[in-house]
Amino acid sequence: MTYTFVKAKGGSVGDSICENHKMELALNILKQAEEKGVQIHLPVDVLAADDFNNDANTQIVAVDEIPDGWQGLDTGPQTLENFKSVILQSKTILWNGPVGVFEMENFAKGTIALGHFIDEATQNGAFSLVGGGDSVAAVKQFGFQDKVSYVSTGGGAMLESLEGKTLPGIAAILD
Repeated sequence: MTYTFVKAKGGSVGDSICENHKMELALNILKQAEEKGVQIHLPVDVLAADDFNNDANTQIVAVDEIPDGWQGLDTGPQTLENFKSVILQSKTILWNGPVGVFEMENFAKGTIALGHFIDEATQNGAFSLVGGGDSVAAVKQFGFQDKVSYVSTGGGAMLESLEGKTLPGIAAILD
């Protein structure tokens, strides 16, 4: 998701996954957030690799300066510090999506760090909700499932419910 926002703002994302057809939506989201005084926290640096491979060559680069032929596969150290600060100040945390290719050991560090930050915040009284298949898989893989407040496998449905939409399954029960 990050790379769509970055590219929409004119950044270079190299070969990172980017939804070009959603760039206008990304700009609209940023505009609406600014108009409402809502801060969106995007990565500032990434661990980029020259191949989608656990043993690829890597380098830390600015999120908007990923070289051609390279792709962002994990978050960078400054981003982790920024996210840690935000998470530890939060009272409610919704985690939907890992921050790296957590299935590969060399690109799982950001997701693991995020899990530790959310664990710490939860221990300090925050409510933490993890939702979505990849997030749930990461939480289970790294042993965080008992360190968060709630784990939901219904990521998309969870987000729609939080938006206030009536879900078809719930509507059928209520009829």
